[in-house]
Amino acid sequence: MAGQLYLCATPIGNLEDITLRVLDTLKSVDLIAAEDTRHSIKLLNHFGIKTKLTSYHEYNKIDKAIYLVRKMEEGLNVALITDAGTPGISDPGEELVRQCHEAGIMVTSLPGACACITALTISGKPTRRFCFEAFLPTDKKERENVFRQLKTETRTIILYEAPHRLKKTLKELYKELGDRSVTLCRELTKRHEDYKIMNLKDLIQYYEGQEVRGECVLVIEGVSFQELEKEAQDEWKSMSVKEHMDYYLSKGMSKKDAMKKTAKDRGVGKREIYRELLDESEG
Repeated sequence: MAGQLYLCATPIGNLEDITLRVLDTLKSVDLIAAEDTRHSIKLLNHFGIKTKLTSYHEYNKIDKAIYLVRKMEEGLNVALITDAGTPGISDPGEELVRQCHEAGIMVTSLPGACACITALTISGKPTRRFCFEAFLPTDKKERENVFRQLKTETRTIILYEAPHRLKKTLKELYKELGDRSVTLCRELTKRHEDYKIMNLKDLIQYYEGQEVRGECVLVIEGVSFQELEKEAQDEWKSMSVKEHMDYYLSKGMSKKDAMKKTAKDRGVGKREIYRELLDESEG
């Protein structure tokens, strides 16, 4: 009978945030795959867990996943843990999960700490709709593509950032997204947990000349639908009403439908479009 993969969430700071179910599972499985065994052994020692440990990280994730799947096919139960938080969220765990599904290995996730959700819930930003970008890509073109998408993102945006890159990232966000409101969380669940709710411009000024400590989570307000609508209307207003009408007429629309669509694009009533067309023709 095949074994099973257990995705075990570990604390992101405060060790008391580990669940009883995770502790029981880590004690009972045959093998624990950890992102950094030197880091994870401290956690296991703290709770008196003697289960065999093996490394599973970004640089061995494909070959090691093949090995771990083979072990589970032989009947071993394996727990996967990350340095902090829930495996598979912004770490190599997704590769192991994918290979397990392909091999028909059962996967279960034991919920617990997750930095992005922890930050979101204390941010004061809308929580019904959000997108998680994790760490921004380091490749210049990829990074530009992400910023291009985020400019028109209406959902709350969650990013991770390392302390030594925070200042640069804040300046890039201000340049690309404008002066958005941000909740910046640091050292979540730890003794020196801290969050600041400011606009990007103020955050940049606040950290000027300061050394940033601790991993950071940025929760950024999305652009409003009204703002996007206004931007779209302003783009149309760069052409005359007649040019706007002609654009739709050239696509085979009737004059009535073209006028209706032009009015909607510009955020005005049909009467105003009719009046402006008269004024343009008389002029």
